[in-house]
Amino acid sequence: MNFSTIDMGVAIVYLFGVMGIGIWLSFKDKQETAQDYFLASKALPWWAVGGSLIASNISAEQFIGMSGSGYVVGMAIASYELMAAITLVIVAKFFLPIFLDKGIYTMPQFLEERFDKRVRTGLAVFWVLLFVFVNITSVLYLGGLALHTIVGIPLIVGVIGLAVYAATFSIFGGLKAVVWTDVIQVVVLIFGGLLASYLVLEALGGSFMGGMEMLLTKAPEKFDMILDRSNPEYINLPGISVLIGGMWIANLYYWGNNQYIIQRALAAKSLKEAQRGTVFAAFLKILLPIIVVIPGIAAFVLKADIAKPDEAYPWVLSNYVTIGFKGLAFAALIAAIGSSLSSMVNSASTIFTLDIFRPLLSKGKPEREEYLDAHEHDSRTMAPEEEKLLVRVGKIAAAGSLLLGIIVAPLLGNLDQAFQYIQEYTGFISPGVVAIFLFGLFWKRTSANAALAVVVLSIPLSAGIKFLFPLFPFMDRMGVSFLILAAIIVALSLLENSGADKKAITHAPGLFRTDSVFNWSAVAICGILAAIYAVFW
Repeated sequence: MNFSTIDMGVAIVYLFGVMGIGIWLSFKDKQETAQDYFLASKALPWWAVGGSLIASNISAEQFIGMSGSGYVVGMAIASYELMAAITLVIVAKFFLPIFLDKGIYTMPQFLEERFDKRVRTGLAVFWVLLFVFVNITSVLYLGGLALHTIVGIPLIVGVIGLAVYAATFSIFGGLKAVVWTDVIQVVVLIFGGLLASYLVLEALGGSFMGGMEMLLTKAPEKFDMILDRSNPEYINLPGISVLIGGMWIANLYYWGNNQYIIQRALAAKSLKEAQRGTVFAAFLKILLPIIVVIPGIAAFVLKADIAKPDEAYPWVLSNYVTIGFKGLAFAALIAAIGSSLSSMVNSASTIFTLDIFRPLLSKGKPEREEYLDAHEHDSRTMAPEEEKLLVRVGKIAAAGSLLLGIIVAPLLGNLDQAFQYIQEYTGFISPGVVAIFLFGLFWKRTSANAALAVVVLSIPLSAGIKFLFPLFPFMDRMGVSFLILAAIIVALSLLENSGADKKAITHAPGLFRTDSVFNWSAVAICGILAAIYAVFW
C-alpha cells in the first residue's frame, strides 16, 4: 500500500500518542498493590468496562481473520458476534453477581474457592498455555501479516513492532493503563472500521445502502446465516448448531469464563456498573459484523487479487480507502491489535502470578501463615512485601509472554483461515471449562473430584473425537464433548456427595435482580437479534 504523507502522519501520531498516554498512565499512579495492578483498583465505570471489553475482544483475528472467513463463508461467520451479544446479557445477569460477590481476582481463584487447589492449578496452567501459544501468538501473527500486506514490512519486524507497542502500556501500567488506552482505541477502532466498510461499499454501489444491495444481488449465498450440509463450510459452521449447539459453549467460555474478558467486569466499581458495561458491549457486538465481515464479502464480490482469504481486509484497505482516511483506517487496525494484545498479556500475567507463582511462593512459609492467621486466614489477603513482589513478577511474566509470542508467531504462516484455527483449538478446552463453571455455580452437589476429572479429560476427549471423526464439525464436537463431560460431573458428584458439597455456593435472595436500564437493554438486544436471523435465515 502506498501511504500518502498525510496517511503516514495520522498513523504515526496515533501510534505514538497512544504509547505516550500508556506510558504516562503507567507512571502517573504507582501500582503498589495486586488490586491496583491486576484489577485497576476496582474503580472502572460502566462505559470503560464496555469499551474495554470490545477493544480487548476485537483484534487482528476479527479484522483479518473474520474478514477472511467473510470472504469464504459470508455472513454466517457473524454468528460469533451476534450470538456473543445474547451471551453477554446472560453472563451479566447470572455470572457477574456471583463473581463480584466473591471478590475474586482470577477465574482459577474462584475454582479453588468452589472446589480445591488441584482444579485451580490445572486450569491455570491450561489458560496460560492457551493465552501464550494460541491467543497472543495468533494476534501477533495476524497483525504482522496485516503490516506486511499493507505496508510491506517483513513479518517478523511487524510482529516485534506490535509487541513493543503493546508492551508500553501492558507491562508497567497493569490493567488500569490497558483499560484507559482501550477506551481511546475502541473509539478509533469503531470509527475507522466503519469508515473502511463505508468506503468500499460506496465504491461498489455508490452509497452504503447501494453497496449492500450490490452485495446481496451479486453474492446472495454469502448472506445465509444458517448453512446447509451442501455448503463446503458446513464443517466450520454446522447449520442449526450455531443457534442451539456448540456455539453456546464457545461463547459462554469466552465471555463468561475467560480471564482476559471477565477481568474488566471484576475491576468495575460496582455490580451495577459491571452489568451496564457488559450490556453496552452487547450493543456494540451487534454493530461489529458491518466492520469485520462486510469488507470480506465485498472483497469476494470485487474479485480481490489475493493469495489467501486472510488478505481480504488488507486488500480492501489498500484499494478502496482513500488518501487522508487510509491512515485512520490503518490506525483502527493497529488499535484493535494493540488493545487485544495488551489485554491478553495482562491476563496471562495475572493468572501466572496469582494462580501459579503465588501458591508456590507462600507454600511452607511460616510468616505467611502467621500473617493470614492475623487476618482471618483469607486467601486473598496479601502482606505488603508480597504485594510488591507479585507486581514485579506480573511485569516479568507479561514481558515473558510477549517474548514467547514473538518467537512462535512466525510459525503460524501456513494457516488459511486463522479465525477458525483459534476457535477450533480453543474448543479443546472450552467444553470442560464451561461444564465446570456451570455446575460449580448452579449445582450444589458438584464435587471437586468431578471437576478435576473434567480438567484431566477435557483435552484428550476433544482430541480423541477429532482423531476418530475427522469430518465431524468442530462446533458439534464442542457440544458433544460438553454433554459427555457434564454427564461425568453428574455421575461422579452423585457417587461422592449425598447432598450439597461442602464448598457449594448459596445464592442470596435477590442476587440476580437487575435494574430497569439493564432489563430494557436486554429486551432490545434480543429483539434486534431475532429480526436479523428472521431476515437472513
